[in-house]
Amino acid sequence: MKAMILAAGKGTRVRPLTYELPKPMIPVMGKPVMAYLIEHLAKHGVTDIMINVSYLHEKIQHYFEDGHRFGVNIGYSFEGDIRANEIVPHAVGSAGGMRKIQDFSGFFDDTTIVLCGDAIIDLDISQALAQHRQSGAMASLVTMQVPMDNVSSYGVVVCNAEDKIISFQEKPSPLEARSNWVSTGIYIFEPSVLDLIPSGSEFDIGTDLFPLLVARGLPFYAIKQPFNWIDIGVVSDYWQVMQQMMSGALPSYGMPGTQVRPGVWVGLNVHVDWESVTIEGPVYIGSGTRVDKGAKIIGPSWVSSGCHVQRDSVVVRSILFDYTRIAQGYVIEERIVCGEYCVDRTGRMMHMDDELCDIIWTDAREKVVYPAQYAHAKI
Repeated sequence: MKAMILAAGKGTRVRPLTYELPKPMIPVMGKPVMAYLIEHLAKHGVTDIMINVSYLHEKIQHYFEDGHRFGVNIGYSFEGDIRANEIVPHAVGSAGGMRKIQDFSGFFDDTTIVLCGDAIIDLDISQALAQHRQSGAMASLVTMQVPMDNVSSYGVVVCNAEDKIISFQEKPSPLEARSNWVSTGIYIFEPSVLDLIPSGSEFDIGTDLFPLLVARGLPFYAIKQPFNWIDIGVVSDYWQVMQQMMSGALPSYGMPGTQVRPGVWVGLNVHVDWESVTIEGPVYIGSGTRVDKGAKIIGPSWVSSGCHVQRDSVVVRSILFDYTRIAQGYVIEERIVCGEYCVDRTGRMMHMDDELCDIIWTDAREKVVYPAQYAHAKI
Protein backbone atom coordinates (compact mmCIF):
# COMPACT_ATOMS: atom_id res chain seq x y z
CA MET A 1 0.00 0.00 0.00
CA LYS A 2 1.17 3.53 -0.81
CA ALA A 3 0.08 6.95 0.45
CA MET A 4 -0.62 10.40 -0.93
CA ILE A 5 -0.80 13.43 1.37
CA LEU A 6 -2.52 16.52 -0.01
CA ALA A 7 -0.51 19.56 1.08
CA ALA A 8 -0.67 22.07 -1.79
CA GLY A 9 -3.41 24.40 -0.52
CA LYS A 10 -2.91 27.91 0.85
CA GLY A 11 -4.95 27.34 4.01
CA THR A 12 -6.84 30.61 3.63
CA ARG A 13 -9.47 29.67 6.22
CA VAL A 14 -6.86 29.38 8.98
CA ARG A 15 -5.15 32.70 8.42
CA PRO A 16 -3.21 34.28 10.06
CA LEU A 17 -1.66 30.95 11.10
CA THR A 18 -0.80 30.32 7.44
CA TYR A 19 0.68 33.69 6.56
CA GLU A 20 4.14 32.27 7.21
CA LEU A 21 3.43 28.52 7.40
CA PRO A 22 1.75 26.09 5.01
CA LYS A 23 -1.26 24.52 6.71
CA PRO A 24 0.32 21.05 7.23
CA MET A 25 3.13 22.75 9.20
CA ILE A 26 0.84 24.33 11.81
CA PRO A 27 2.27 23.16 15.14
CA VAL A 28 0.14 20.90 17.33
CA MET A 29 1.69 19.91 20.66
CA GLY A 30 5.08 21.07 19.44
CA LYS A 31 5.29 19.49 15.99
CA PRO A 32 3.64 19.95 12.59
CA VAL A 33 0.19 18.42 12.20
CA MET A 34 1.40 16.44 9.16
CA ALA A 35 4.10 14.75 11.26
CA TYR A 36 1.36 12.90 13.13
CA LEU A 37 -0.02 11.60 9.83
CA ILE A 38 3.36 10.36 8.63
CA GLU A 39 4.06 8.64 11.94
CA HIS A 40 0.62 6.99 11.80
CA LEU A 41 1.19 5.75 8.27
CA ALA A 42 4.56 4.30 9.26
CA LYS A 43 2.92 2.54 12.21
CA HIS A 44 0.67 0.70 9.75
CA GLY A 45 3.51 -0.23 7.42
CA VAL A 46 2.84 2.42 4.77
CA THR A 47 6.33 3.63 3.90
CA ASP A 48 6.13 5.07 0.35
CA ILE A 49 4.52 8.50 0.60
CA MET A 50 4.03 11.18 -2.03
CA ILE A 51 3.22 14.76 -1.01
CA ASN A 52 1.99 17.39 -3.43
CA VAL A 53 3.27 20.83 -2.42
CA SER A 54 2.84 24.37 -3.65
CA TYR A 55 2.33 27.23 -1.17
CA LEU A 56 5.49 27.71 0.96
CA HIS A 57 6.58 24.27 -0.23
CA GLU A 58 10.18 24.69 0.94
CA LYS A 59 9.10 24.69 4.60
CA ILE A 60 7.49 21.28 4.21
CA GLN A 61 10.42 19.84 2.26
CA HIS A 62 13.06 21.22 4.61
CA TYR A 63 11.33 19.70 7.63
CA PHE A 64 10.43 16.25 6.33
CA GLU A 65 13.22 15.84 3.74
CA ASP A 66 13.27 12.30 2.32
CA GLY A 67 11.46 10.86 5.34
CA HIS A 68 14.32 8.74 6.67
CA ARG A 69 14.02 9.98 10.25
CA PHE A 70 10.36 8.91 10.22
CA GLY A 71 11.22 5.48 8.82
CA VAL A 72 9.49 6.18 5.49
CA ASN A 73 10.32 7.27 1.94
CA ILE A 74 8.89 10.67 0.98
CA GLY A 75 8.71 12.17 -2.47
CA TYR A 76 7.36 15.56 -3.52
CA SER A 77 5.47 16.95 -6.49
CA PHE A 78 5.67 20.74 -6.81
CA GLU A 79 2.70 22.54 -8.35
CA GLY A 80 3.72 25.94 -9.69
CA ASP A 81 6.54 27.69 -11.51
CA ILE A 82 8.99 30.61 -11.32
CA ARG A 83 8.10 33.98 -12.77
CA ALA A 84 10.35 37.02 -12.56
CA ASN A 85 12.61 35.09 -10.16
CA GLU A 86 9.70 34.44 -7.78
CA ILE A 87 8.03 31.13 -7.00
CA VAL A 88 4.37 31.23 -8.02
CA PRO A 89 2.29 28.39 -6.54
CA HIS A 90 -0.37 26.89 -8.79
CA ALA A 91 -2.34 24.00 -7.35
CA VAL A 92 -4.01 21.73 -9.93
CA GLY A 93 -6.66 20.20 -7.69
CA SER A 94 -6.39 17.16 -5.44
CA ALA A 95 -7.10 14.65 -8.23
CA GLY A 96 -5.14 16.68 -10.78
CA GLY A 97 -2.15 16.53 -8.48
CA MET A 98 -2.34 12.75 -8.40
CA ARG A 99 -2.63 12.57 -12.19
CA LYS A 100 0.42 14.83 -12.54
CA ILE A 101 2.45 12.40 -10.43
CA GLN A 102 1.12 9.40 -12.35
CA ASP A 103 2.01 10.93 -15.71
CA PHE A 104 5.49 11.75 -14.45
CA SER A 105 6.49 8.47 -12.81
CA GLY A 106 3.62 5.97 -12.63
CA PHE A 107 3.88 6.06 -8.83
CA PHE A 108 0.34 4.86 -8.19
CA ASP A 109 0.81 1.22 -9.14
CA ASP A 110 -0.67 -0.17 -5.91
CA THR A 111 -3.61 0.51 -3.62
CA THR A 112 -3.17 4.05 -2.27
CA ILE A 113 -4.54 5.82 0.78
CA VAL A 114 -5.07 9.55 0.25
CA LEU A 115 -5.19 11.93 3.21
CA CYS A 116 -5.45 15.67 3.74
CA GLY A 117 -2.37 17.03 5.48
CA ASP A 118 -4.27 19.03 8.11
CA ALA A 119 -5.93 16.44 10.37
CA ILE A 120 -4.92 14.16 13.22
CA ILE A 121 -6.37 10.66 13.07
CA ASP A 122 -6.07 7.28 14.76
CA LEU A 123 -7.83 5.35 11.99
CA ASP A 124 -7.02 1.64 11.88
CA ILE A 125 -5.60 1.81 8.35
CA SER A 126 -5.08 -1.94 8.17
CA GLN A 127 -8.74 -2.58 8.98
CA ALA A 128 -9.88 0.09 6.51
CA LEU A 129 -7.76 -1.51 3.78
CA ALA A 130 -9.25 -4.94 4.53
CA GLN A 131 -12.78 -3.53 4.25
CA HIS A 132 -11.89 -1.77 0.99
CA ARG A 133 -10.64 -5.01 -0.54
CA GLN A 134 -13.50 -7.11 0.81
CA SER A 135 -16.07 -4.84 -0.86
CA GLY A 136 -14.27 -5.04 -4.20
CA ALA A 137 -14.14 -1.26 -4.34
CA MET A 138 -12.32 0.77 -6.96
CA ALA A 139 -12.52 3.68 -4.52
CA SER A 140 -13.48 3.91 -0.86
CA LEU A 141 -14.28 6.96 1.24
CA VAL A 142 -13.71 6.85 4.99
CA THR A 143 -16.72 8.38 6.70
CA MET A 144 -17.59 9.61 10.16
CA GLN A 145 -21.01 9.75 11.81
CA VAL A 146 -21.81 13.16 13.30
CA PRO A 147 -24.86 14.50 15.16
CA MET A 148 -27.60 15.51 12.73
CA ASP A 149 -27.41 19.07 14.08
CA ASN A 150 -23.81 19.31 12.77
CA VAL A 151 -24.27 18.04 9.20
CA SER A 152 -24.34 21.55 7.74
CA SER A 153 -20.58 21.80 8.36
CA TYR A 154 -19.70 18.77 6.22
CA GLY A 155 -20.07 16.98 2.93
CA VAL A 156 -22.72 14.34 3.56
CA VAL A 157 -22.36 10.85 2.07
CA VAL A 158 -25.51 8.96 1.00
CA CYS A 159 -25.23 5.15 0.70
CA ASN A 160 -27.45 2.21 -0.11
CA ALA A 161 -27.90 -0.83 2.17
CA GLU A 162 -24.55 -2.27 1.02
CA ASP A 163 -22.71 1.01 1.80
CA LYS A 164 -22.22 1.75 -1.89
CA ILE A 165 -22.15 5.51 -2.32
CA ILE A 166 -25.04 6.76 -4.44
CA SER A 167 -24.92 10.54 -3.92
CA PHE A 168 -23.53 13.44 -1.93
CA GLN A 169 -24.94 16.55 -0.27
CA GLU A 170 -22.66 19.51 0.29
CA LYS A 171 -23.33 21.01 3.73
CA PRO A 172 -27.11 20.43 3.79
CA SER A 173 -29.35 21.72 6.54
CA PRO A 174 -30.39 19.14 9.16
CA LEU A 175 -33.88 19.05 7.61
CA GLU A 176 -32.52 18.40 4.11
CA ALA A 177 -29.79 15.92 5.04
CA ARG A 178 -30.38 12.36 3.86
CA SER A 179 -27.66 10.99 6.13
CA ASN A 180 -25.43 11.95 9.03
CA TRP A 181 -22.37 10.15 7.63
CA VAL A 182 -19.81 12.69 6.43
CA SER A 183 -16.60 12.68 4.43
CA THR A 184 -13.36 12.79 6.44
CA GLY A 185 -11.13 13.52 3.45
CA ILE A 186 -9.54 10.07 3.70
CA TYR A 187 -9.77 7.89 0.58
CA ILE A 188 -8.49 4.53 -0.64
CA PHE A 189 -7.98 4.17 -4.40
CA GLU A 190 -7.06 1.38 -6.75
CA PRO A 191 -4.67 2.34 -9.59
CA SER A 192 -7.55 2.17 -12.11
CA VAL A 193 -9.03 5.32 -10.55
CA LEU A 194 -6.20 7.34 -12.07
CA ASP A 195 -7.48 6.50 -15.56
CA LEU A 196 -10.60 8.57 -14.82
CA ILE A 197 -8.61 11.75 -14.14
CA PRO A 198 -7.77 13.88 -17.20
CA SER A 199 -4.15 14.92 -17.70
CA GLY A 200 -3.05 18.54 -17.67
CA SER A 201 -6.18 20.05 -16.13
CA GLU A 202 -7.44 21.09 -12.71
CA PHE A 203 -9.50 18.27 -11.24
CA ASP A 204 -10.76 17.83 -7.69
CA ILE A 205 -11.42 14.57 -5.86
CA GLY A 206 -14.59 15.70 -4.10
CA THR A 207 -16.25 17.88 -6.72
CA ASP A 208 -15.11 16.14 -9.93
CA LEU A 209 -13.89 12.58 -9.37
CA PHE A 210 -16.48 11.35 -6.89
CA PRO A 211 -19.53 12.50 -8.89
CA LEU A 212 -17.99 10.78 -11.92
CA LEU A 213 -17.67 7.51 -9.98
CA VAL A 214 -21.31 7.74 -8.89
CA ALA A 215 -22.59 8.70 -12.36
CA ARG A 216 -20.89 5.68 -13.91
CA GLY A 217 -22.07 3.32 -11.19
CA LEU A 218 -18.52 2.21 -10.43
CA PRO A 219 -17.70 0.28 -7.21
CA PHE A 220 -17.40 3.20 -4.82
CA TYR A 221 -18.02 2.41 -1.16
CA ALA A 222 -18.11 4.07 2.25
CA ILE A 223 -15.94 2.74 5.05
CA LYS A 224 -17.67 3.09 8.40
CA GLN A 225 -15.51 2.42 11.43
CA PRO A 226 -15.12 4.43 14.64
CA PHE A 227 -11.96 6.48 15.03
CA ASN A 228 -10.82 9.87 16.27
CA TRP A 229 -10.65 12.53 13.59
CA ILE A 230 -9.49 16.01 14.58
CA ASP A 231 -9.71 18.35 11.62
CA ILE A 232 -8.24 21.85 11.48
CA GLY A 233 -10.66 23.53 9.09
CA VAL A 234 -10.71 27.04 10.55
CA VAL A 235 -8.82 28.90 13.28
CA SER A 236 -11.43 28.12 15.93
CA ASP A 237 -10.88 24.41 15.16
CA TYR A 238 -7.18 24.84 15.89
CA TRP A 239 -7.92 26.40 19.26
CA GLN A 240 -10.27 23.49 20.06
CA VAL A 241 -7.72 20.88 18.91
CA MET A 242 -5.05 22.28 21.21
CA GLN A 243 -7.48 22.50 24.13
CA GLN A 244 -8.63 18.90 23.61
CA MET A 245 -5.18 17.40 23.18
CA MET A 246 -3.68 19.21 26.17
CA SER A 247 -6.64 18.01 28.23
CA GLY A 248 -5.94 14.39 27.26
CA ALA A 249 -8.68 13.80 24.67
CA LEU A 250 -6.24 11.58 22.77
CA PRO A 251 -4.22 9.78 25.47
CA SER A 252 -1.75 8.38 22.94
CA TYR A 253 -0.53 11.91 22.23
CA GLY A 254 1.12 12.94 25.48
CA MET A 255 2.64 16.26 26.43
CA PRO A 256 6.31 16.69 25.47
CA GLY A 257 9.03 17.95 27.78
CA THR A 258 9.56 17.21 31.47
CA GLN A 259 6.76 17.33 34.01
CA VAL A 260 8.08 19.54 36.84
CA ARG A 261 4.81 19.98 38.72
CA PRO A 262 1.39 18.34 38.46
CA GLY A 263 0.02 19.39 35.07
CA VAL A 264 3.07 21.50 34.16
CA TRP A 265 5.58 20.45 31.50
CA VAL A 266 8.66 22.38 30.41
CA GLY A 267 11.29 22.21 27.71
CA LEU A 268 14.99 22.84 28.24
CA ASN A 269 16.49 26.16 29.32
CA VAL A 270 13.28 27.53 30.86
CA HIS A 271 13.49 30.49 33.25
CA VAL A 272 10.53 30.77 35.64
CA ASP A 273 10.19 32.67 38.92
CA TRP A 274 8.49 29.63 40.50
CA GLU A 275 8.11 31.18 43.96
CA SER A 276 5.94 34.02 42.74
CA VAL A 277 4.10 32.74 39.64
CA THR A 278 0.77 30.91 39.49
CA ILE A 279 0.55 28.07 36.99
CA GLU A 280 -2.53 25.83 36.78
CA GLY A 281 -2.20 22.94 34.33
CA PRO A 282 -2.30 21.57 31.85
CA VAL A 283 0.41 23.98 30.73
CA TYR A 284 3.43 23.53 28.49
CA ILE A 285 6.31 26.04 28.61
CA GLY A 286 8.73 25.74 25.71
CA SER A 287 12.49 25.88 25.58
CA GLY A 288 14.08 29.28 26.08
CA THR A 289 10.91 30.79 27.55
CA ARG A 290 10.89 33.24 30.47
CA VAL A 291 7.98 33.66 32.91
CA ASP A 292 8.47 36.63 35.20
CA LYS A 293 7.48 37.41 38.77
CA GLY A 294 3.75 37.67 39.46
CA ALA A 295 2.70 36.15 36.13
CA LYS A 296 -0.19 33.69 35.93
CA ILE A 297 -0.77 30.93 33.37
CA ILE A 298 -4.05 29.00 33.43
CA GLY A 299 -4.39 25.87 31.30
CA PRO A 300 -4.93 24.37 28.94
CA SER A 301 -2.27 26.78 27.66
CA TRP A 302 0.68 26.28 25.32
CA VAL A 303 3.62 28.68 25.53
CA SER A 304 6.00 27.95 22.66
CA SER A 305 9.78 28.26 22.52
CA GLY A 306 11.50 31.58 23.14
CA CYS A 307 8.46 33.33 24.62
CA HIS A 308 8.39 35.88 27.42
CA VAL A 309 5.45 36.32 29.80
CA GLN A 310 6.28 39.55 31.55
CA ARG A 311 5.67 40.53 35.14
CA ASP A 312 2.03 40.35 36.35
CA SER A 313 0.77 39.23 32.95
CA VAL A 314 -2.00 36.60 32.75
CA VAL A 315 -2.36 33.89 30.09
CA VAL A 316 -5.62 31.93 30.20
CA ARG A 317 -6.41 28.94 27.91
CA SER A 318 -4.30 30.43 25.16
CA ILE A 319 -1.60 29.51 22.65
CA LEU A 320 1.51 31.61 22.16
CA PHE A 321 3.57 30.88 19.05
CA ASP A 322 7.38 31.07 19.13
CA TYR A 323 9.01 34.29 20.38
CA THR A 324 5.86 35.96 21.70
CA ARG A 325 6.27 38.50 24.49
CA ILE A 326 3.12 39.42 26.45
CA ALA A 327 3.53 42.92 27.83
CA GLN A 328 3.65 43.53 31.57
CA GLY A 329 0.28 43.44 33.32
CA TYR A 330 -1.84 42.41 30.31
CA VAL A 331 -4.40 39.61 30.27
CA ILE A 332 -4.71 37.31 27.29
CA GLU A 333 -7.64 34.90 27.47
CA GLU A 334 -8.71 32.17 25.02
CA ARG A 335 -6.60 33.49 22.17
CA ILE A 336 -3.87 32.47 19.78
CA VAL A 337 -0.95 34.87 19.36
CA CYS A 338 0.90 34.23 16.12
CA GLY A 339 3.56 36.69 14.99
CA GLU A 340 1.95 40.08 14.42
CA TYR A 341 -1.58 38.71 14.79
CA CYS A 342 -3.86 37.67 17.61
CA VAL A 343 -6.97 35.54 17.07
CA ASP A 344 -9.69 34.80 19.61
CA ARG A 345 -11.36 31.39 19.95
CA THR A 346 -14.10 32.36 17.48
CA GLY A 347 -11.61 33.28 14.75
CA ARG A 348 -11.79 37.09 15.14
CA MET A 349 -8.39 38.44 14.10
CA MET A 350 -6.49 41.51 15.25
CA HIS A 351 -3.13 42.96 14.27
CA MET A 352 -0.73 44.24 16.92
CA ASP A 353 -1.11 47.78 15.51
CA ASP A 354 -4.93 47.80 15.63
CA GLU A 355 -6.18 50.67 17.77
CA LEU A 356 -8.98 48.57 19.25
CA CYS A 357 -6.69 45.73 20.29
CA ASP A 358 -6.91 45.28 24.07
CA ILE A 359 -3.55 43.58 24.63
CA ILE A 360 0.04 44.41 23.80
CA TRP A 361 2.53 41.84 22.57
CA THR A 362 5.88 42.09 20.80
CA ASP A 363 8.64 39.87 19.48
CA ALA A 364 10.49 38.36 22.44
CA ARG A 365 13.77 38.63 20.55
CA GLU A 366 13.71 42.39 21.04
CA LYS A 367 16.04 43.36 23.84
CA VAL A 368 14.55 44.14 27.27
CA VAL A 369 16.40 45.39 30.36
CA TYR A 370 15.35 43.24 33.35
CA PRO A 371 15.04 44.66 36.87
CA ALA A 372 17.72 43.24 39.16
CA GLN A 373 15.25 41.91 41.76
CA TYR A 374 14.15 38.99 39.55
CA ALA A 375 17.27 38.21 37.58
CA HIS A 376 18.10 34.89 39.30
CA ALA A 377 14.95 32.73 39.17
CA LYS A 378 15.55 29.00 38.84
CA ILE A 379 13.52 25.91 37.92
